[in-house]
Amino acid sequence: MASASEHKVALLDRPPAEVSSPSSATPVVQEEYTTDGSLDFDGNPALKHRTGGWRACRSVLGTEFCYCLAYSGISSNLVTYLTGVLGQTNVAAARNVSTWQATCFLMPIAGAIVADSYWGRYRTMVISCSIGVAGMIMAALSAYLPLLVKNGASFTSWNMVSAQVFVLFLGLYMIAVGLGGLRPCLMSFGADQFDDGDPSERVHKGSFFNWYVFNMNCASLISSTGIVWVQDHYGWALGLTIPVGVLAVGLLCLVAASRAYRFQRTRGSPLTRVCQVVVAAVRNFGVEPPADSSLLYQLPEDDGALKGVQRIDHTTDLRFFDKAATVAVSDKEAVALAQSSPWRLCAVTQVEELKIFARMLPLWVTIVFFYAVSAQVSSTFVEQGMAMDATVGSVRVPPASMSTFDILTIVVLVPLYDRAFVPAARRLTGREKGVSDLQRIGAGLTMPVLAMAAAAIVETVRLQVAPGKISELWQAPQYALVGVGEVLTTIGQLDFFYNQAPAAMKTVCTALGFLAIAAGNYLSSLVLTAVQWATTTGGRPGWIPNDLNDGHLDRFFWMIAGLGCLNLMAYVSCAVRYKYRKA
Repeated sequence: MASASEHKVALLDRPPAEVSSPSSATPVVQEEYTTDGSLDFDGNPALKHRTGGWRACRSVLGTEFCYCLAYSGISSNLVTYLTGVLGQTNVAAARNVSTWQATCFLMPIAGAIVADSYWGRYRTMVISCSIGVAGMIMAALSAYLPLLVKNGASFTSWNMVSAQVFVLFLGLYMIAVGLGGLRPCLMSFGADQFDDGDPSERVHKGSFFNWYVFNMNCASLISSTGIVWVQDHYGWALGLTIPVGVLAVGLLCLVAASRAYRFQRTRGSPLTRVCQVVVAAVRNFGVEPPADSSLLYQLPEDDGALKGVQRIDHTTDLRFFDKAATVAVSDKEAVALAQSSPWRLCAVTQVEELKIFARMLPLWVTIVFFYAVSAQVSSTFVEQGMAMDATVGSVRVPPASMSTFDILTIVVLVPLYDRAFVPAARRLTGREKGVSDLQRIGAGLTMPVLAMAAAAIVETVRLQVAPGKISELWQAPQYALVGVGEVLTTIGQLDFFYNQAPAAMKTVCTALGFLAIAAGNYLSSLVLTAVQWATTTGGRPGWIPNDLNDGHLDRFFWMIAGLGCLNLMAYVSCAVRYKYRKA
């Protein structure tokens, strides 16, 4: 098994495109190496035409499709299993599912740190995926237990349920650990397959993020319909076994293409590197950074720590951190000090890594609000639909199924965006991606405002007519607008965080996207709690009572739309001040 930490060979200089044969004047064309310092499976410099590109990404996307299909196959209907089979109350089941899903979105931070610091992305993915398969086996075993011990006299009904609950939750949290390593690494590892030094490959990297999210939503659509249908009609034993097989296929798909991948070196713990800069800057608090940035400490060109790593040029903002690279002794003593105590003196490149991360954080905070709005798709939007007419023709459509409009919007728009909009915009703007990542994210952040306004208008109309007389199909525009926002914001921020991240923090910064989803869900819960507390004082029913006909859900939607406008203004303010990474 290969990982970046195992590749110890020194990178070779990029060879010339052609050399002359000693026995002939005819030039012999040599295969070209990648320019980003990536390695092949055996630890040698990666050949551009034998590794990476779409040949490698197809396996990555296949693994991603399998893991999304397997995860959604369990999470989509887990509440039903907890209440219908294990006898939990609605409140307990909802709390257990929310806690587990929040853990699934928080674990990628831990997995990213392990990948960037120790194991490398490939090894982290293989180990994590194996843990995920084992966890899904445990979850499926909880459904098989009654069949395996149905003749055991020593098992009472209560003991059986307790055993099922223990086995199930052991499996669920093993799955959370597995996803923690798989989620951030798959995305960044797939992007690693394209050489940043090659303009044509850089264009394909932008397409990779589009198709990554497209795959994710296709898998979610299939699992929320097909696998859930199997669970409802053929039982949970089979319904929980299917995700096991699907994820196992994903693991085989990942390993089968090992020799086609490009690998990046690990460069030590990103958290340690960040902390070293902060500590060194504090220690040098009384030292004034020089006006001439060339006097700041930088690693020599031939330093081994720079193998395969581009220097990052000094920037003039956040000058406090420049104190960490301020040299107060002779050059020779500075080199010895940096090598023996990086907590006292850091190189400019390391300082700039922290600056890049710090610049991205304000943008990340504004993106969190988008996911607070997206959380309404599975909460207040569904509650609104439950108070509407769910009959479409002669078919009753469950209110939760209206989220299909969100998924279908993404599935339809991603190919159109990648194949039609980007080429057209590229001709107009001259940009490789048509528009910048920050422009794409900003356009996406307008969608929550429009979606909440549409939901508020629908709710206002619903309150004015007889209860249950307005069709839930009127909710389709608000679901579709959220879908448009996900195509723009979700894909845009994943692309942005990966491309702007320093080499030593690629996976950690990619994991920020998943952390934003978790933070958005927590923010949504906080806002709902605050609204409930503020609007129910004095014995009033509040904006969101059990019977929405007695409340004002429309006011809640308008409030979120207003907050969305403020959030968009904050984002624009941060975006216009943002300084792109210089390498």
